[in-house]
Amino acid sequence: MHLKFDDLLQTRKLLLKVTANLSNEQLNKIPEGFNNNIAWNIAHLVVTQQLLCYKNSGLKCLVSEEMIEKYKKGTAPNGIIAAEEFDEIKELLLKLPVRLEDDYEVGIFQKYNTYTTSIGVTLNSVDDAVQFNMYHEGIHLGVILQLLKFI
Repeated sequence: MHLKFDDLLQTRKLLLKVTANLSNEQLNKIPEGFNNNIAWNIAHLVVTQQLLCYKNSGLKCLVSEEMIEKYKKGTAPNGIIAAEEFDEIKELLLKLPVRLEDDYEVGIFQKYNTYTTSIGVTLNSVDDAVQFNMYHEGIHLGVILQLLKFI
């Protein structure tokens, strides 16, 4: 499993690298033909990993309920994400994969509430959730790379 956690962290480092030189205005820009922006996509990744791995395991998420409500599946940008909030999101983006691996290694994921994703993939364990989360992160990495072309 260590490789999967490392893949998650490396993917997130790449996201921060390709967006590092963007202004807050660019991070929040919704180009024509899109319904979200780079900042929302990055925050959505933080929230989704928490819901897939922690909430579905019956554990408390490591992000606020407010953050979950703003960036969970089915939401869209609702105003500008301030630079200070985005700095916190970036910190969580890198910190939470490390915490996930630590929590996995100490065995806190004892049960999992079976969850079928919107694309019909059924997750039966936290291992399934970690694997599916990488697929989800890849989709949003692709979206972010597309958004970069239009800002």
